[in-house]
Amino acid sequence: MSAQAQPREVEPPAAPSRYENRELSWLEFDARVLALAERHDLPVLERVRFLSIFNRNLDEFFQIRVAGLKEQVQAKLGASGRDGLPPARQLELIAERVRTLMARQHRVWVRSLRPRLAHAGIRVLDWSQLDEAARRVCRSRYEERIYPILTPLSVDPAHPFPYISNLSLNLAVGVRHPSGGGVRFARVKVPPSLPRFLALPDGERFVPIEQVIAACVDTLFPGMEVTAAHPFRVTRDADVELEIDEAEDLLQAIESILRQRERSPEVVRLEVHRAMPAGFRDLLKEELGLSDLDVYATGSTLGLADLDELAALDRPDLAYPRWSGVTPAPLQPVVAGRSDVFEVLRAGEVLVHHPYEAFDTSVELFIEQASRDPAVLAIKQTLYRTSEEDSAIVRSLIRAAERGKQVVALVELTARFDEEANISWARVLEQAGVHVVYGVVGLKTHAKISLVVREEDDGIRRYCHIGTGNYHPETARLYEDLGLLTADPEITADVADLFNFLTGYSGQDRYRRILVAPLTLRRGIAELIAEQARPGGRITMKMNSLVDARMIDALYEASAAGCEIDLIVRGICCLRPGVPGLSDRIRVRSLVGRYLEHSRIFRFGADEEARYFIGSADLMPRNLDRRVECVTEIRQPQLQRRLDEILAVCMADDVLAWELGPAGWTKVPPSSRVDAQAALQRLAQERAAG
Repeated sequence: MSAQAQPREVEPPAAPSRYENRELSWLEFDARVLALAERHDLPVLERVRFLSIFNRNLDEFFQIRVAGLKEQVQAKLGASGRDGLPPARQLELIAERVRTLMARQHRVWVRSLRPRLAHAGIRVLDWSQLDEAARRVCRSRYEERIYPILTPLSVDPAHPFPYISNLSLNLAVGVRHPSGGGVRFARVKVPPSLPRFLALPDGERFVPIEQVIAACVDTLFPGMEVTAAHPFRVTRDADVELEIDEAEDLLQAIESILRQRERSPEVVRLEVHRAMPAGFRDLLKEELGLSDLDVYATGSTLGLADLDELAALDRPDLAYPRWSGVTPAPLQPVVAGRSDVFEVLRAGEVLVHHPYEAFDTSVELFIEQASRDPAVLAIKQTLYRTSEEDSAIVRSLIRAAERGKQVVALVELTARFDEEANISWARVLEQAGVHVVYGVVGLKTHAKISLVVREEDDGIRRYCHIGTGNYHPETARLYEDLGLLTADPEITADVADLFNFLTGYSGQDRYRRILVAPLTLRRGIAELIAEQARPGGRITMKMNSLVDARMIDALYEASAAGCEIDLIVRGICCLRPGVPGLSDRIRVRSLVGRYLEHSRIFRFGADEEARYFIGSADLMPRNLDRRVECVTEIRQPQLQRRLDEILAVCMADDVLAWELGPAGWTKVPPSSRVDAQAALQRLAQERAAG
């Protein structure tokens, strides 16, 4: 079944008051990340890390979301969302909000973080703050390691304005001949191969590399007078469309997309230091085809996503206490060598909760044992995102193929910003004899599923893993996610059918225990919501984003019918809670903290009648209609209690939690000081200790 078989419904516009704007709601999520950088009670390097994440998020927002809005404006399209805001008006509101956030960022970096870092022995200094000895060191480093790789590009009638690459940091340099004449413009790109902060020999002082280059830039223009050198940064459209029906080879098509992204023609944002002269700013605007709305001036350091370099310094006294996930109690005998994972799963299902429970002694262990077990006949695996350099799961798949097992890896080549790593792994897997496939035409495969087929004394038995997060060891330490390991015959049969849908030709549209997008998930969730649309009805959902208008309308109807609804939405939420007559019984909160809340949990009903689901899908149109997603029901009472425990802790949080009301997001005031992530960490330790 392909995407072409899914008709696109044309929905009538609705009253703007029913929905929050998607893009502005996303910015409010990033504002909550910025608020973590502003928290004085957090370790200073963690605050620096949150400021880096805030900037990286904003970069992606402009590359994808703002770029899309600008395309709509150019195409002269009207309002495209249910909120009723035309694209041009959205861009105006975005620019206004981003400027406010940038002012907050400047204050926290200059007035709080830099002084706190200095107090801890990490001094980020401007060139003007260096003594002469430090300047000599910087000039020496410049001559030895920086100057040889710099390339000045002048702009004059003989030299057209150069291409400015996406997210690159540059210097706009003014030069003129000593004998007179006007100031000419030149561009010097800061090589991305260099560390962003040059460390002085004492290991305590750091200087932004662009300031070192600016101080020495006259060496690039011998015989000329340098009048100014000001940093600027460009963001381009990175959401290049793939015409998949026209692509004969998907691998080659994605590689072409990566080349297009590197040289995307559309600039969507220009960042400059506010000290840059108006003439330089106007020249950049004109050459890049931008308006005043697209120019963001700051008194702060540009490109603060690079602060992750400082956040990674080996100063455990300035960071969160180290945490290594515990091994789930049922799997401890496996790690100790007293049992195997298949024996454990035959005795009962195992629910794993990352990062509180370790990825390597649960999910990786499952695939690793399957790879070397002589009774295992086949392994099937989806790979949406995995590590760029080292992946234990990929190594296990290669080992299994080399031992003659039937191994299938569905690699999603179009996972945004992970395309290059996925292409590399796809080739490595193919060379090892793994059957590599790329999914269903027109649908991105976002499901997180693994299937192991094993020959046992009583016949063929299947085992599987269904998760909410990627098979990525690094994100498993940073993202909060859930996974189900099971030998349940119905679930494993469903997953086997789903793999057949993904790798072959299948008209399968019925499943026993799982909901699959784009086939049954939308209808299934809608029916579950409708069943609770009554007095005494109860719905609790935890997800990353809530955008889909039909799902929002279903929740509004359930609320109006008497259902009590609690939503835990980390990021975008287009539903408006607490509106009289519309959403009186709906409450929305967001948890933003050390770990990225990433799991999806859906509970329908109360007490004994409640039904529980976990899976890969958020309630967004793309997840419900344009991706392959897998959501599984959890029926084992012990595991249901685990999910209730997670939801209860998240609802009790008053340290990380924010609440959404008709007037927007507000921080939950601390009273009982419940930090959900710290509490779940303790619970995992207690459970592992028995």
